[in-house]
Amino acid sequence: MALSSFLNRFEEPATLKMAQMGRDLSAKGIEVINLSLGEPDFDTPQHIKDAAIKAINENYSHYTPVAGYLDARQAACTKLKRDNNLDYTADQIVYSTGAKQCLLNALLAIVDDGEEVVIPTPYWVTYSEQVKIARGEVVLVRTTAENGFKITPAELEAAITSKTKAFMFSSPCNPSGAVYSKEELAGLAEVFRKYPDVYIISDEIYEYINFVGAHESIAQFEDLKDRIILINGLSKGFAMTGWRVGFTASNTELAKAMIKIQGQFTSATNSVAQKAAVAAFTGDISSSKAMTAEFAKRRTRVLELIKEIPGLKCFAPEGAFYVFPDVSSYFGKSDGTTMIKNAEDMTLYLLNTAHVSSVDGAAFGEPLCVRFSFAASMENIEKAWKQVKEALANLS
Repeated sequence: MALSSFLNRFEEPATLKMAQMGRDLSAKGIEVINLSLGEPDFDTPQHIKDAAIKAINENYSHYTPVAGYLDARQAACTKLKRDNNLDYTADQIVYSTGAKQCLLNALLAIVDDGEEVVIPTPYWVTYSEQVKIARGEVVLVRTTAENGFKITPAELEAAITSKTKAFMFSSPCNPSGAVYSKEELAGLAEVFRKYPDVYIISDEIYEYINFVGAHESIAQFEDLKDRIILINGLSKGFAMTGWRVGFTASNTELAKAMIKIQGQFTSATNSVAQKAAVAAFTGDISSSKAMTAEFAKRRTRVLELIKEIPGLKCFAPEGAFYVFPDVSSYFGKSDGTTMIKNAEDMTLYLLNTAHVSSVDGAAFGEPLCVRFSFAASMENIEKAWKQVKEALANLS
């Protein structure tokens, strides 16, 4: 029996694939240190869990409006005003089952067959595949570590054509850790003003995990705001990956379009998780700040450990919880059994030899690099990088 050709349009996420390979090794009794998945190793703050328990006890167990409860949407508006000085109303907010669904809703709402979406590399693995799902064309603009893995205004303008429908990026960025400053965003905004038909999808899910200062959103440029789709949620900043709550903030017409799409997929997201979102977005965020402070310590230590390994070149991440070193100096080397031809070979070698899982940079649009998470305990970080160092020392 033939399956749909739809399945041939996109690839399985490399992050999930590597995590599964690590679990398969673990099932054989091999201790694998997982540095592949982007998941905080912290527990959800207690006041948020308490809000969810209260919602269960008060029987918030029924269907909700597709866009989410009114108080949850108002809570997102409160958060956007408090943290970002952005003014949105509840009818401009749509809750979904995580930021991943928010992104797909946005793309399905705006992209028609053959229209182009400009994405600076490196980018989160799902961006390109979701554009393909929406029958759009992916236009990649390769950035460099020398430019902080950020697209320049000139590079952006050169990528825009008559077919360009949207620009899609994240700040802080997964996987590079790049964070755009207000001045850098202002430079991009000047370009967007020349092309009023181009939408801007701004993924800000790592907002709280910022090591260089206050978060800056491109939605602060009021004249562009009407064509910006802002993506955010609970998973990274509140250690709530499994709760599956994300939201979009956009103009009302776009919000209605995304509600229409979501109504045929999942309808609303989890009712109890929405009540937890109210507590997260309106309550004390000291736990989020403490988590970021711990990530900052780990970042410092990981960068120290990488400096001890010959041949690795690593951009110091400004946000998120990943390092993305260039491993190309090891291409062409072998331990006598395994030849490292590319970054994928490197990840497989480290998994099978060092028993550390990572993700091939080609999946993010940067084939010279490998992504390692530092959302792991300091003990596991020390152990993992010791094992990586020893494994790489065997290559010549």
